Amino acid sequence: MAEFWTVYGWPFVVILAQSVLLMVILLVVIAYVLLADRKIWAAVQLRRGPNVVGPFGLFQSFADLLKFMLKEPVIPAGSDKGVFLLAPLVTVTLALSAWAVVPVAENWVIADINVGILYIFAISSLGVYGVIMGGWASNSKYPFLGALRSAAQMVSYEVSIGFVIITVLLCVGSLNLTEIVRSQETGLASAIGLPWLAFLNWYWLPLFPMFVIFFISALAETNRPPFDLPEAESELVAGFMVEYGSTPYMMFMLGEYVSIALMCSLTTILFLGGWLPPFDFPPFTWIPGVVWFVLKAGLVFFMFAMVKAMVPRYRYDQLMRLGWKVFLPISLFMVFAVAAVLQITGWA
Repeated sequence: MAEFWTVYGWPFVVILAQSVLLMVILLVVIAYVLLADRKIWAAVQLRRGPNVVGPFGLFQSFADLLKFMLKEPVIPAGSDKGVFLLAPLVTVTLALSAWAVVPVAENWVIADINVGILYIFAISSLGVYGVIMGGWASNSKYPFLGALRSAAQMVSYEVSIGFVIITVLLCVGSLNLTEIVRSQETGLASAIGLPWLAFLNWYWLPLFPMFVIFFISALAETNRPPFDLPEAESELVAGFMVEYGSTPYMMFMLGEYVSIALMCSLTTILFLGGWLPPFDFPPFTWIPGVVWFVLKAGLVFFMFAMVKAMVPRYRYDQLMRLGWKVFLPISLFMVFAVAAVLQITGWA
């Protein structure tokens, strides 16, 4: 029994404690990510945004949480009640579980598995099921149309995201997210004799077209404007969430923002050097890696928020055309181009 506990018991307890700690930290971060989204949007429109609950409105997200938890959930009489309530739970569970393999600093990861990028890609692909379940179970035409849009949208842009990831994997030679970050320690800056310009070693520069495609596809993958067609307030009232309120609605929104934070972190890992400092000399090297990771992910989220505030929504035919006629050919061409360069130069 003692041997069983040593081999299986303590590792399980440690992983469970790490998972709970990560989830608590992540939920607190998401609360302020949501506040930042609202503040940035307000600043673009020359207004204050949330500024009443707490100093500078810092407790607004927690007040919203309390409000949603205390409201009575209303379930439509004609809905499939089991699937209706299961859909938001599926969405938030899948979104949170993807964070198990995300390294926020050197050795700061719950599961440093060798197929981490495939794990995240699989989990993000499953996320569409929560939207489809919610739209179908509502037994209403507007949620159902939103769910169908979401299915087509996520399938379309996951193809481009897959090819973008392939180009990065060709450069790295590993599916491990930690190895992807470590591979960006040397690169263009080292080749031209300027190793202290560490940010030139990251993949955003040599793979810049793929960086742009990944960023825009991440907007579509997470239903962010201008690709929020599954919600489409001007057409479908609130899309697949129109029949939801109270805690189930909050869980849908939580899952969406956790997925947004995941995509910002994945962009940081694949193209912006993860926890690596932008300059390889003091005082930049004195700052902990997790701080650099948070700053980079925050920069990517700021770009997400600015797109929401500035770019009008696409029509659905424009959305499909961009995914299939623009991003797919470019990403497919880049896969062959990157593979050819690596083979010719011998860097592979």
